[in-house]
Amino acid sequence: MIKCREMDDSDISAAVDLLTRSFKPPREYWQRAISRLAGRPPVDGFPKYGFVLVDDSRIVGVLLLITTRVRINGVTENRTNVSSWCVEPAYRGYATILSMLATRRLDTTYFNTTPAVHTWKTIEHHGFERFAAGRVVALPALCPSPRGANVQEISSRLLPGLKLDQGEIDLLMDHKAYGCLSLVCEFAGVQYPFVFVRQFRYGFLPLAHLIYCRHINDFARFAGTLGRFLLRRGFAVVVMDADEMMPGLVGKYFDHRPRYRKGGTAIHLGDVAYSEQALFGF
Repeated sequence: MIKCREMDDSDISAAVDLLTRSFKPPREYWQRAISRLAGRPPVDGFPKYGFVLVDDSRIVGVLLLITTRVRINGVTENRTNVSSWCVEPAYRGYATILSMLATRRLDTTYFNTTPAVHTWKTIEHHGFERFAAGRVVALPALCPSPRGANVQEISSRLLPGLKLDQGEIDLLMDHKAYGCLSLVCEFAGVQYPFVFVRQFRYGFLPLAHLIYCRHINDFARFAGTLGRFLLRRGFAVVVMDADEMMPGLVGKYFDHRPRYRKGGTAIHLGDVAYSEQALFGF
């Protein structure tokens, strides 16, 4: 009998086996990913890991979910990153059922940052819509920046106030713990938060992937200062979600790899915090 249900601790080994067979990363990657999910604080009513498709007692499908309760701009809400959707070839007809069950709640904003090309039509049919059409690959160190802007990594001395609220501080500290670069750019008495995931493309090319800022224009405004800070740490190239090439940046726009969202509240460009990129790495 085939059924969908929440994944539990007893499913971990079989789920890791299926994920390893279905995607490029090695088994160690998926073991670390599941371990990260296991160690996160639970959100009431949401699964710890996600959902599995089961034929009798055998795991034949997996869909991981990363749910976080966040507070941004004074508003508390749930965000759920839909990640790593895979089903054994003989059960592909049930993949839609797995997806629909996993994304049926109304009290969260679902978002998908890594949809495979062959799934775009399916997830759009299920109510997902694009919030980013592509991405920009930029060389920000070559860009101008306002005189007097200053960038630093966050520290435990950050206090909530007019410059940063507690929700932003929590976000920055959480992502620092995940191994991200959590930065604050200060200019004219205002602090602007930024989070970058460190990525090595092809195993050797270092990239900084922007996964959080208040507004994508904040990055464009302070690109030079941020870029030179990142360059001193070995990251000359920055990748970010975009709908077009942004004025003032040195780089190129690519209209592929869209991002999707469903339900809840809107997600703006430059905000995929608490996503698989942050928790699992690349």
